[in-house]
Amino acid sequence: MVGVTITRHETGATGEYHAHIADSDHIGRLTWSERNGVRYAEHTLVPPPIGGRGVAMRLVEAMVADARENDFRIAPVCSYVEVAFRRHPEWSDVRA
Repeated sequence: MVGVTITRHETGATGEYHAHIADSDHIGRLTWSERNGVRYAEHTLVPPPIGGRGVAMRLVEAMVADARENDFRIAPVCSYVEVAFRRHPEWSDVRA
């Protein structure tokens, strides 16, 4: 995969992780909202031109790393995030 840079954007109790791909103007997104110390991973959106490159997984990995570093839990609402958590039982420490 070409270079991927993940950035975090927060506005109060909501936010997004953005995946910026080196060879594209398209941006992948993972949106979330927070309630009572739990971030609900609501949607993972990867435009077709950058699909199939592992972008969605990189977004989830960034959220998991962020949860460990900043002491919050993740509740998968998005079906992709739910599947990712099932495939990675080592992430159970941050699952709400």
